[in-house]
Amino acid sequence: MASLGILHFWTFLAAGIVLNLTPGVDTMYILGRSMSCGIKAGILSALGISTGSMLHTLAAATGLSLVLAASATAFHVVKYFGAAYLVYLGVQMLFTSRSIVSRKNGRQVVNYKRIYLSGILTNVLNPKVALFFLAFLPQFIDPAYPTPFFSFLVLGALFITTGTIWCLLLAVFAAKISALFKENKSTSKLLNRLSGLLFIGLGVKLAVMKR
Repeated sequence: MASLGILHFWTFLAAGIVLNLTPGVDTMYILGRSMSCGIKAGILSALGISTGSMLHTLAAATGLSLVLAASATAFHVVKYFGAAYLVYLGVQMLFTSRSIVSRKNGRQVVNYKRIYLSGILTNVLNPKVALFFLAFLPQFIDPAYPTPFFSFLVLGALFITTGTIWCLLLAVFAAKISALFKENKSTSKLLNRLSGLLFIGLGVKLAVMKR
């Protein structure tokens, strides 16, 4: 990997896996969607999160994330938008499921496109993720390498790949477990409301988070 300007590749890989296994907002979002809407929703949530991480990688590689690092105002604007969005999702799940789940000819229809897009927004509107990519990836890039942009992309892609694998496993596991309880209609509603409370809690946590 030295030809790509990457230093301590195996250390990066091990650290990346450990960090991906550490629960965070993204993990909780995937678990919530998987429990309330099933495996496909969980998988699309994971892919949405991964897409958001790709955007963060590009932002870090091009220097856009430096704006969040340098400006407290920009950091707080993104943070509060992200927190408000999570609370909005949670309130929807508590009081109505029409935006995500509807009924058509007696069958449940899930708005998978919206779930995927929500996954992207949940990740993109978390300034901590942007600062993480900006702080973590450069530690493994040779400062003398002439084109660090490509080093950022390679490391970001590797980190996202391992993270996506873990998130997909979580989605499937959570959906399988919740499916055991969903045959009971009241239990299904309870799971949906618990997921709503989870999102509201994540929104509040993000809102009070410090830089």
